[in-house]
Order: sequence, then structure tokens, then C-alpha cells
Amino acid sequence: MPWSVAPLRLGRSWVMAADAATLTARWNRLLRAEGAADLAELFRPSRSRTPYTAVAQLPGQPGSTGQFARERGRCPQPVKVAHGPYDQQWLIPDHRLIDAARPELWRVADAHQIHLLEPAREAPARTTAGARATADRVAPGRAADPGGSAPRAPGAGGGAPPVPAGLSFTALLPDGHSPAGRPGRVRPLYRRPGGREPNVTPGLLDHLGARLGHPVPAADLFAWTAAVAQRTPRGTVAVPLTTSPELWAAGVALGRRRVWLHTRGARCAPPPGSADGAGRPRLPGGQRPYVRAALAADRPPGPLAYDPDEGTLTVGNGRISPVARAAWEYHSGGVRVLESWFERRTAVGQPGTLEAIGPTGWPQEWTSDLLELITVLTLIAELQAPADRLAREVAAGPALTADELRAAGVLPVPTAAERPASVLDHHEEGPEGQFALL
Repeated sequence: MPWSVAPLRLGRSWVMAADAATLTARWNRLLRAEGAADLAELFRPSRSRTPYTAVAQLPGQPGSTGQFARERGRCPQPVKVAHGPYDQQWLIPDHRLIDAARPELWRVADAHQIHLLEPAREAPARTTAGARATADRVAPGRAADPGGSAPRAPGAGGGAPPVPAGLSFTALLPDGHSPAGRPGRVRPLYRRPGGREPNVTPGLLDHLGARLGHPVPAADLFAWTAAVAQRTPRGTVAVPLTTSPELWAAGVALGRRRVWLHTRGARCAPPPGSADGAGRPRLPGGQRPYVRAALAADRPPGPLAYDPDEGTLTVGNGRISPVARAAWEYHSGGVRVLESWFERRTAVGQPGTLEAIGPTGWPQEWTSDLLELITVLTLIAELQAPADRLAREVAAGPALTADELRAAGVLPVPTAAERPASVLDHHEEGPEGQFALL
């Protein structure tokens, strides 16, 4: 996947929130600013954005391109985005408010797209059970690191088991946030809208398909990556490419389930008639978390705690059970995912700032989001044992080598494949109402 995009750089945290109503309230407060000084204090100018900056429209969004200081309209409809590996937040899709919105990502974000998020550059080597190690970012222009003429996965030959790469996947537009260290890059599956032009090194799919004896769609290569990507001792991410049709089929099936879970059922849905069924991920009866004591909606909840003996998660006076220990212990970037999710919704902004504007209580949709997150983390943790077995089998099995890919003309990666594709199928409004040609 040679084309990659840097993470979003918001420049001001108030443009993102855990609920859409908060963003509308913040926008309205900003429009009521009394004079230039009050506007600047609330807006938080940066070198890239001030209330007087005129910028192009975000692709696919109807926001204005005039100076924000002259804005008198309604808040643009907030959009849901992926905040880091496992959270979902709302964002005001206004280019005037975001220092680096990465328009090239917005141009290709649609119902076909899936994004791969690289892990942080600096992260702990390993965490507890249910949590897996994260890795340094993929080397620019490289999704696979076959390792020259001996493309064995880390741990081959009976040593330590391969270390998972810590990749995550989302159907939403990702902000690239990482709870640890410098965030990695975002790699979309497709370079153009409509699921056109896979972001794959030219010639790789055809060569891999010839070795496996059947066509290889880009989505299958993406799923394979989700199943077997590993961290190398050099700190890069390796994607060993097997030539065994049996291992390939097993890896694609495992990876599709992982992507389905990460995207909350939006991509790689199980086939009709499968045990999982259609729709969003759900745990089997008896393991499914329920609200046993409702959270008070009219006031902020108390602390978050977990009772491993009873499998109960307490949120203030509210109780949720059963909650698997693997979900509670699931870490990403060195932090516990459930705690991080909760802290982002209960943090109190500094008085007088836009960050201080938020819900006065606990919205009902947050409880639904929490139940879904517990479900997803539980199911993802269950994939680790089969993923470890698959990694060992792949490490010991037949694989493509870098020398073979070079001989076939697949490597080195063409420079053009590392750049975004031109998108000429729609107009985008430029600064102060001009039109931009892309």
C-alpha cells in the first residue's frame, strides 16, 4: 500500500467532541463572540488558521470558504470520524477550523473505502493479555518487508512468537490519533472514489494470484494484511506473503473478521447464513453485556471500575455485565482502551473555553456506544490465539521473496504509486468562492 497520508492535525481540540450537539453549541458560542479579542481567544489561532484565513472547501462538504470572522450561518452538520484505533468522535467539517485536514483523504472517503492506521512510532513492546504490542510505522512506500531472500516472519525457526503489528482499520475517515508517541500514517485501500484503483504496488496482485492459482482482489490482500502483519526487529511492519492457497484462505478469512470487528460491521460483513449474521457485531447469548443498573442521565457519572470476579463494569452508580476480562484489559498504545474512552467523555475543559461546553449529564447514546465497544474488544481479543497459530504456520510455510518480486518487476515500487491519484470528477470551491481544479 505505497500511498499513505499523514494524520489530521486539528490545531484546536474544540472542533471535535463525543457528541454532535456539543459541536453545534460551541459553534453558536463562537458566533456570539464580542469583538475581535473574544473571537481570537475562543478560536485559538495558529500559524495555519485564524478567523481571517480563507481556505478551499473540504471535499464533499458544503462548508463556506470565506473568512470565519464573517460567518453568520449554522454549524455544518458534524461528521463521525475514527479517533485513534477504537474510539469514534464527531468533527465539524469546516476547513477553516482545521490546521491540516488532509483533503486527499476526504476525496476518497466513501462507502467503499477502508483505512489502515499504522501504529505509533514509539510504543511499549508488549502489554497484558488481551492487549498486544504496537509497532513503529511502516517504512514509506512499503506495505511488505519480505526481508530479502529469506522472508521469514519474526519468530520463525522456533524462536519467540511473531509480534503483532498493532494495525487498526476503520471505514470512517480517521484522524490518525495515537494514545502513545507520534502517530503513524493512514493508508486507504483505494486511491479513487467508488472503490477504484487499489492502493497496491502495481503488479503485485497479478503476481501473487499467479503463485496462488486464483485471482487475488485488493480487498483480500487487505484482509491478509489485517491477519498476519507483524513487527520486525528493525521496527518496521512486515507482511509475509504466502504461496500456500490453504494458508492464504485461512488468513483472508481471519483478516476479514478482524476488519469487520474494527469497522463495527461496516465492512467485510460475514456471508449470509453465518453464525455472526448480518449487521453489527454481537456476542452470543449469555456473554452479551447488558445495563444492570442505569446510568443517571442528568449528571456526570462517577469513576469507572471493574470487578473481575463478577465480570461487572461500574460507571458511577451504573452497572454493566457481563464484561469479559479481556475487554477490560485490552490496551492500545500503552493505555487501557475502556479507560481512555471514558476519560475523553468525562474530561472537563477549562472554564471560559469552548472545550468547557459539553453535555451536563450522560447521553443515552454513550451507553450504547460503550456496550458496542465492550463487544468489539471482547471479540477482537478472541482472534489473538488463532492469529498466533496462523503466524507460526506462515513463518514455516512457502513465501514470496523480495528477489522474486524484483525479478518480476513488482519491486521497486514506482514513485507515482506513492502519490495521490488525481480526482477530476467534481468541483471543489476554493478560497473566497473560487473554484479549484484538481
